[in-house]
Amino acid sequence: MAVKNSELSVTILGSGTCVPSLKRSSCSALIETGGKKLVFDLGPGTMRRLLEVGTKIFDISFIFFSHFHPDHTGELVSFLFASKYSGKERRQTPITFIAGRGFAEFYNRLKMVYGNWVELEPGLINIIELDNKNYDIIKFDDFTIESIPVEHNNESLAYRVTSRNGISVVYSGDTDFSNNLVTLANEADLLICESALPDELKVKGHLTPSLAGKIATMANVKKLMLIHFYPECDEVDIEKECRKAYSNKLILAEDFVRVDLRVPKVKVSLRSINCNRSRLET
Repeated sequence: MAVKNSELSVTILGSGTCVPSLKRSSCSALIETGGKKLVFDLGPGTMRRLLEVGTKIFDISFIFFSHFHPDHTGELVSFLFASKYSGKERRQTPITFIAGRGFAEFYNRLKMVYGNWVELEPGLINIIELDNKNYDIIKFDDFTIESIPVEHNNESLAYRVTSRNGISVVYSGDTDFSNNLVTLANEADLLICESALPDELKVKGHLTPSLAGKIATMANVKKLMLIHFYPECDEVDIEKECRKAYSNKLILAEDFVRVDLRVPKVKVSLRSINCNRSRLET
């Protein structure tokens, strides 16, 4: 249930990774703004988590993919199948999928395997591919989406959602340290940032708590939420590691954690990014 006067809300549906866990589903977040429900990544367990927070799959208008790894896209087939064959209920309004370039081909290959089981009625699926080499932007009626490539896969994107009244949330997806992410997250109200492993277990393509904190400090974000925890993170003091580099409000994500953001009494002007802007729609 939406909190009164909330301009934008974030509910974590999955705070984990590919590792099976009773505590953490694979990475996914629900963002609500302007009467629209947006899902970021669709890892295994997302549809159940949606039901557990009172949201049906038919309530979702947009799904964004940070990249194509199975722990971020693994429930796409089930989502499409359920949209078509869920008993008396079927999708009546279009669903829009937004991802980096290559998603249309990714979906077409799924159709080669599953055929019409994952094909909805004409007009019910829209695919928008964003530039995976440069900054990109799309303005919808109720919110604006900005994206920028980050350091993980070729198609990997981080996203910034900005409400009509200027409240902004950045979703990093999986990434290593990225100056692009610093740029995109500049002055954001909330940065949802991956922090896969403790500092001493750093691997290429992923962040640690102190690196996530460094990005948040460089970007001067108001709140930082760490997410995408491997089980090794439960064995160390993640907050202490992050505090080496970040001193503002910190949230350690768990499944079902919710953050409500409101317009401040004194509205500040929106920041701008002077970057190449392009858009590809398929």
